[in-house]
Amino acid sequence: MAYKISDDCIGCGTCESECPVEAISEKDGKYVINPDECIECGACAGVCPVEAPKPEE
Repeated sequence: MAYKISDDCIGCGTCESECPVEAISEKDGKYVINPDECIECGACAGVCPVEAPKPEE
């Protein structure tokens, strides 16, 4: 399952630079993950200070 960034996102951008496939982008001050590009590696979740990226259920 692809990861999704929850509403807990504070817009810091830390996750974007960690994504090895550049699946994360900024939209309206928050970050989103393109599920078609996400490889489910969890790198974004490992660096997020508020644990916003989570596997989609």
